[in-house]
Amino acid sequence: MKNGAEVIEWIQGLLPFGIKPGLERMEWMLQRLEHPEKKLKTIHIAGTNGKGSTVSFLKHVLIEAGYNVGTFTSPSLEWFEDRICINGTPIPENALISCAARIQPLVEELWESDIGSPTEFEVITTIALDYFAHIAKPDIVLIEVGLGGRLDSTNVITPMLSVITSIGFDHMHILGTSLAEIATEKAGIIKPNIPIISGVSQNEAQAAITHIAKQKEAPLYQLRQAFKETLVTKSEEKQVFTYEQIGHEAFDVTIQMPGPHQRENAAVAICTLEVLKNVNTFKVETEHIEKGLHATTWPGRFERIQKEPLVILDGAHNKEGMEALARTLQQHYPMKRYRFLVAATKEKDMNILLQPFIKQDATFTFTSFDFERAAIAVDLWTQALVVRKRYNEDWEQALNEELQAIKKDEVLIICGSLYFISKVREYWKSLIRT
Repeated sequence: MKNGAEVIEWIQGLLPFGIKPGLERMEWMLQRLEHPEKKLKTIHIAGTNGKGSTVSFLKHVLIEAGYNVGTFTSPSLEWFEDRICINGTPIPENALISCAARIQPLVEELWESDIGSPTEFEVITTIALDYFAHIAKPDIVLIEVGLGGRLDSTNVITPMLSVITSIGFDHMHILGTSLAEIATEKAGIIKPNIPIISGVSQNEAQAAITHIAKQKEAPLYQLRQAFKETLVTKSEEKQVFTYEQIGHEAFDVTIQMPGPHQRENAAVAICTLEVLKNVNTFKVETEHIEKGLHATTWPGRFERIQKEPLVILDGAHNKEGMEALARTLQQHYPMKRYRFLVAATKEKDMNILLQPFIKQDATFTFTSFDFERAAIAVDLWTQALVVRKRYNEDWEQALNEELQAIKKDEVLIICGSLYFISKVREYWKSLIRT
């Protein structure tokens, strides 16, 4: 492989192997690479929603405190390489080529073995760990779980701290059909004696996490028990809230990211940083937290990409994400009429996802996009029990039609799969350049 494009093509060629839960392939490759995961200081972040935002809050604060911060997130929202970053800068092409050259022979060897070929995500995870440990060598790495936790390819690490942001109904065909089952899978990242910070709200899910934390003798910090956030004031541009934690002095922080769920994500991040100070030698002051949180943005999370008329991108793609989107719209734009452009993957049920908006005077356009798991637009249109709806399989055409139709008193919300949001962001940038 001579360039980054060839590396990405090779990695994406592994997509047909799909999702194969389990750690055997990861452990085999990492052993052959001299265990890069054991050379890193990491924080492990799981959750149905809020993982990316929480990683971004943590990253900005730690950078403000003077640390070099690695991040491993998914999916990419601009370029493939932005899944693997140092201080927000994607892995350089030469490093990507170098890591891939070390890993490709291992993939081919596994292909011929009884274990079988690793998946795309397993290879990306291995590249990230190899890059961080052997080339970039950051002070700390924030690692976002891909799916679930217990059997996710990232669960080969032994982190300094574990975080579970939220629990909701997503990937139920893999993780389970109840909140307790899903929480148990997410709580699979909890390690013996390593603190766990939880933003989970439901009693059933909290109970599952508490049970596993006790089994592992892992200190548990639960939102609204060990720490909490209280709204002070909000506007279209910011939210101010008071952060309180048992044994600590309360203080106010300001965030740009809208919605009550983002206050909770920020509170989880603050608690994580406070625990990090106590159990490790990281020095993070309140002023670093205040400045870092205020500077935090995260693409595709209630992202206002146009003000007049208002256009918002949001990666809400499950029941809880749509509920959070509805609360955020009501909080910030209660007087606007809503237009939705929606695309999703095949396993989603639009009737369930759109429940928060069924009684509202809103219009819905369903579309599709180029992705092997993408649902076709007419199927989403059929599922959705909303009155004002249409479909167009061509998402670019659908988007341009919505932009032509939107009125000043309306807001266009482009939402659904994060893979779809990524394509819209790329297309939007091309519109701005032309």
